[in-house]
Amino acid sequence: MQKFSRRDAALDPLLLAVAASATTHTTRNHYHHDFFPGAQADAALRVKRAAEDTNKAQERKRMSYVSRQGPRRLRLQPVISPQPAIASQVISLVEPSPISSIEVKCMARTRIPTPHGPAFLHLYHNNRDNKEHLAIVVDPAQYSDDGTALAPPIRSRSLDAVWSDEETDMDRIIRGAYVGKLSATSQHPSRPSLQQPSSMSFIPSPLVRIHSECFTGETVGSMRCDCGEQLDEAIHLISQPIPLPDNASSNLRTMPGRGAVIYLKQEGRGIGLLSKIRAYNLQDLGHDTVTANLMLGHQADERGYEIAVAILRDLGLGSELGEGVRLLTNNPDKVQALEKEGLRVVERVPMVPRSWRHRSHSQVDAGVAVELGKTAGVTMIGGEAVNGEDLDKYLRTKILRMGHMLPLYLAGGQAAS
Repeated sequence: MQKFSRRDAALDPLLLAVAASATTHTTRNHYHHDFFPGAQADAALRVKRAAEDTNKAQERKRMSYVSRQGPRRLRLQPVISPQPAIASQVISLVEPSPISSIEVKCMARTRIPTPHGPAFLHLYHNNRDNKEHLAIVVDPAQYSDDGTALAPPIRSRSLDAVWSDEETDMDRIIRGAYVGKLSATSQHPSRPSLQQPSSMSFIPSPLVRIHSECFTGETVGSMRCDCGEQLDEAIHLISQPIPLPDNASSNLRTMPGRGAVIYLKQEGRGIGLLSKIRAYNLQDLGHDTVTANLMLGHQADERGYEIAVAILRDLGLGSELGEGVRLLTNNPDKVQALEKEGLRVVERVPMVPRSWRHRSHSQVDAGVAVELGKTAGVTMIGGEAVNGEDLDKYLRTKILRMGHMLPLYLAGGQAAS
């Protein structure tokens, strides 16, 4: 019988040693093994491994990113508790943040010569809005240093306060904290002092006007309103000498006029210049100023007077410890709003339009305007009366729809009952 020689190679002793020392989880890939583990396995083992691979593939397919948030329409709905909340829990968990009280600070003060006399312009910052409100103080008695003033000076308490330990006298003078009249030879910084009301009861309370900004009437010269005229008239009335009663202890018969105009940045009764311009177009279509505001989604009057009251208190006016004020206004709502904020109003002084005061436009044009050499209708400080069809409509609306306390004059100059 013929013997055939072995065709497979002899087993390598080194290979046997490595295989013997390897763990059961170690697989060596050599010429007796295929690259894939299941290539030489039996059928049962291949079926088992195929099932395991299928399960792993299904697990991998089921893995996906799923949002844990609810639908947007549900998330945006208000959360309603199924159980009634206990009052103590509501107070402790949902306690509303208290509204901070209004604080104002006079940042600067300077002398302003006007056609009606000298005035002091004060610029204020506050913690309620980012606007720079103003106070025009008429108090010429502050220029004298002889101490003969009958009434206490109208000065800003926050301006005269000490702002820092490092501030110098020049720092105080530059911001306006000085006394007397500032000049190259007269520089007297002020010192903090307590505001004391006047001890002379016969001295009338100062005149005060709360005026809202009006770019169109004060700067452009628009005759749709009388805002520019009212600003000029307020400074004029405050600057007039004040007659003293005959039983006054002083020998003087008059004293310099004193008071203040609080100038608030509340354009267009609080709706802003953009909406105000659009409201003018609605007025040209036949609507009045109140209806135009309502059609634009605003209220008839959106002004607030909290900052004005805070400024007056800083000036020592209208508070319980300070002097009461005589308020220049025709608006009863303004009086109520100021009194609600704690301002002590002792008298309301009406502001009759100059054109109505002379009862007819012709008398204004031929009388006061020509006599003073001024142009009728100029609404800037030192100007004259405003008149026109648009202004008449505006004033009638303020009387009939906003309750302003003024006699309604007809076209012929007669007062309506």
